[in-house]
Amino acid sequence: MKNSSFLLAALALLLATVSTTYSQQGRQSNPEQSGQLGAQDPGPRGDPLGAGQLLPGVTSAQAVDMLARFTETETFPGGLGPRYNSGPNGACSECHAQPAVGGSSPSPTAYPYIGPNPQAAVDFNADGATNSIPSFITPNGPVREARFINFPDGTADGGVHDLFTVAGRSDASTCQLAQPNFAQELAAGNVIFRTPLAVFGDGLIENIDDATILANAAANSQQKQQLGISGHANFTPGPNRSGNTGTITKFGWKAQNPSLLMFAGEAYAVEVGVTNELFTTKRPSPGEILPASCKITATPDDTSNPTLAGVQVLSDIEEFAAFMRDLAPPTPAPPTPQTLQGQQVFNQIGCALCHTPSMTTAKSSELAALSQVQANLFSDLIVHHMGTGLADGITQGSAGPDEFRTTPLWGVGQRVYFLHDGRTSDMQQAILAHASSGSEANGVISQYYKLTPSQRQNLLNFLRSL
Repeated sequence: MKNSSFLLAALALLLATVSTTYSQQGRQSNPEQSGQLGAQDPGPRGDPLGAGQLLPGVTSAQAVDMLARFTETETFPGGLGPRYNSGPNGACSECHAQPAVGGSSPSPTAYPYIGPNPQAAVDFNADGATNSIPSFITPNGPVREARFINFPDGTADGGVHDLFTVAGRSDASTCQLAQPNFAQELAAGNVIFRTPLAVFGDGLIENIDDATILANAAANSQQKQQLGISGHANFTPGPNRSGNTGTITKFGWKAQNPSLLMFAGEAYAVEVGVTNELFTTKRPSPGEILPASCKITATPDDTSNPTLAGVQVLSDIEEFAAFMRDLAPPTPAPPTPQTLQGQQVFNQIGCALCHTPSMTTAKSSELAALSQVQANLFSDLIVHHMGTGLADGITQGSAGPDEFRTTPLWGVGQRVYFLHDGRTSDMQQAILAHASSGSEANGVISQYYKLTPSQRQNLLNFLRSL
């Protein structure tokens, strides 16, 4: 457990900054021009942010602690590393920042007060460190995680290869780990990227039960069949999941994680390098044996402390999970005649068959705001074949090399980077990228091409209102 006075001071500074900067007018980005189809992505909406609030029923004390944990700085040897992906502070909020804490990859173009890509701000000379910034990490680009498709012998890899190491630091003199050879792997076409997903409303998603998801997947079967839509739930078991529960997994680009606690524990270990009660061992790169010289601290770094001042204190990962669980879903912009027409088009051409507008949550024993309420997530929470154009060559659970979970669209109006690898900031380009050989979205995108320019524009305006 980190020092509580330090956390409260950091939180006070954060809230002061937020109250000042978030009152500024949001600025639209200059999205790349699609140059076709007579419609243009209007870019991310500005203020009001419509995101970052907590659900009703969360106490102020809970809010203070959860936010403090999600924004706290991680250091070495207190937990950070020896391999990690995060920015200079190692805080969850560095990468989950757009348009508010808990969001997606930050963008200085759309929201200058958020700041540039934190991964590009890593001081690779700090305390003698010897890191360099990989070519695919740029100040104005998205936060990225790199995975290698195959090992050198051609067998499947698919694991995360962290960008940075603690090698060379004066406080890590025994640990000498080289960064992965990203230039070589990029030249071989062996690298794929993932960008951060927003976690707004994730508690509602966690509380949608399997029966609801499966009933929704079975609905409108004739229309789905006509458009070539199938999809399936990414069930546990899978090759890297426990076979004990058999429940549907919901979180991550391929719906590979079953719960927010698992999602938090895995991210803490992989992105920041902090071991915890779910992932107790310092993490090497895939295929690597981490040398003893890099196992400098006792593990796990993050634990629960039930005896601190006689009060039960939760671990960081439990607080991270609680923060994500208690974040309210994004609030859409007020409807206009154009966005209402765009919503009709969204339903008419079949977008809503995968991007299900809403599902109802199950009973919750934790918070009334999570219990038996409508979640307007715009996702069916199952995975679909997205074709050769979006395939990343990686299997997670039962989600194959070209399969991805239908990304929830709530909050997409203020998102900057689209698709799993952040390849575009133009929403229309992201829509068109859904079509390629083997994609279940080909029928829907065919309908998109048949729309009039004004219908396409209304659809884009509707999506930017979410």
